[in-house]
Amino acid sequence: MSPSPHPQPLSNWRLPALGLVIVVIVVTPFLLLRQAAIDIDAAWAMVVHTHETEATVHSLAADMRNMESGALSLASGVDNAMLRNRVADSRERIIPTLQKLRRLTSDNPAQQVRIAELQTNLLLRKAHADRIIEAGANDVTAIDIDAMVARYPIHDLIAEIVGEEQRLLTQRQARAEQMDRRARWATWIAMAGQLLLLGGVLVYSARQLAHRLRAESDAQRASARASVVLDTVREPIMLVDGQQRVVLYNAAFAELYGVEGDPRGKPLTELGDGAWNDERILRRLADVLGRGRELWDHEQVQRTADGVERTMVINARRMPLPDSDEDVALVTASDISLQKASDRQIRELNRQLEGKVEQVSDVNRELEAFSYSVSHDLRAPLRHIAGFGDKLGRHLGENLDDKSSHYLDVMVSSARRMSALIDDLLVYSRLGRSALRLQSVDMQSLAAETRAMLDANNSTEAPEHRIEWRIAPLPIVVGDENMLRQVWLNLLGNAVKYSRGSEPARIEIGYRRADDGAHEFEVRDNGAGFDMQYAGKLFGVFQRLHAASEFPGTGIGLASVRRVLARHGGRIWAQSEPGQGAAFHFTLPAAGDLPASNETTP
Repeated sequence: MSPSPHPQPLSNWRLPALGLVIVVIVVTPFLLLRQAAIDIDAAWAMVVHTHETEATVHSLAADMRNMESGALSLASGVDNAMLRNRVADSRERIIPTLQKLRRLTSDNPAQQVRIAELQTNLLLRKAHADRIIEAGANDVTAIDIDAMVARYPIHDLIAEIVGEEQRLLTQRQARAEQMDRRARWATWIAMAGQLLLLGGVLVYSARQLAHRLRAESDAQRASARASVVLDTVREPIMLVDGQQRVVLYNAAFAELYGVEGDPRGKPLTELGDGAWNDERILRRLADVLGRGRELWDHEQVQRTADGVERTMVINARRMPLPDSDEDVALVTASDISLQKASDRQIRELNRQLEGKVEQVSDVNRELEAFSYSVSHDLRAPLRHIAGFGDKLGRHLGENLDDKSSHYLDVMVSSARRMSALIDDLLVYSRLGRSALRLQSVDMQSLAAETRAMLDANNSTEAPEHRIEWRIAPLPIVVGDENMLRQVWLNLLGNAVKYSRGSEPARIEIGYRRADDGAHEFEVRDNGAGFDMQYAGKLFGVFQRLHAASEFPGTGIGLASVRRVLARHGGRIWAQSEPGQGAAFHFTLPAAGDLPASNETTP
């Protein structure tokens, strides 16, 4: 009996039919449930809309009552700031609340008619209330109060509007609950259909499982024959059995170790002119097969077929053969000779670097000694000059003429200015030598602390100088907190100093995130400003664009700011016009772009 020609076409149609059923059962419930969810959301949205409309009506009535009661209180002679503020707040909300109510009921013509009538009466009552509020207790008559309270009724209109919204609320809640019930039924129906589909899929899968097992068996045998692809791998690979005889190898292995002929079945120790005849590697390969251990990154120096000694990294693990019950060890060898040479070169460079670091440490110690000498040896004479100058002035007393007094003042003030310069130079030097202590820094807190300190100093030194601060929200950055505090102290201190004479002074702190992810800050004031043609001198040591008699200072503050920002990988620049204030912009990189914490700047 010959086979029927129909089974094959039926088999071809079975899988597409199953796929179509799956799509219908999965997609159809999804679409039904999705539509049900949309309907439910729309129904409940209308319920929420009704509640919002009702709340708006009550809010409008409350504001009107509040305004009228305030007007009656003023008419009775009660007048205070709190009452007027409350009345003013209610007056400002009435018109926007009316407009919102008209928008909320724009889909209901009947409500629109009621709200139009309500708006007319409300505005008329509001006009009478405004007249009573403006007139006060002296000019208000009973007629005015009667016109405000009784002539234009609104309570019945409000009750009608609220009643209509209550009726709509009942209808909309009923519809929302109906949509919920439909959605639950759709869920149960979808689940039943999907269970039926699952049963059909299981039956079909059981029939296909036997065919799949036979196919996998054939694929395993085919995979064993495909081991020849190992020859295309450039890394030496071989298989070794329990007696450490070669079972399989690839072309890269034969080329590297000079294997001639077919070495399969030969002991591993006979290959590569004894390259594998090493007790340690043989013992470890035996452990791989005998104890189930794995060999990872074992370094072995071997002489290969070209006579060169190479450092090889050997890995091995046990694996079963698909066409045999015997386990073998899969061995791979990688040449890392170039990497070893690079490591030696890196170690030599590190040794040289350590010597350079030691030299830098010596220089830093010398700088520390110099700073100590400046701090102690130079300050002592300056203290003597300033101290004895004061004593000389007190000693001469009334015998001191104007010229002598001027000489003494110049001498003492110069000594004190020299002392301030030494202090600023030491700070500037430390900013370049000390290691960065990177941590999370809240720039908002730093700016607020600096502002509080400057406000306290300003109230003592120049109480007539008024300052208006505008500080934008500032981020948390990664940096050295003490150094960044120095940045804010110098920039905000300059803004306060150079804005004296501009009353009131306006100091703004801004922030934005740059396109490259960096943090960009801005400090802007309305002070004296400067000519941009001298901007190149602005951040140099001892560079000043204003006379010391006009604005005191040493000329080191902005140089210190630039040094701190440079060490953090940022930069600073300024924009200004004479008499128009100045704006200082500075950047800090994102956390991943920060320099190493031990990096120093000369």
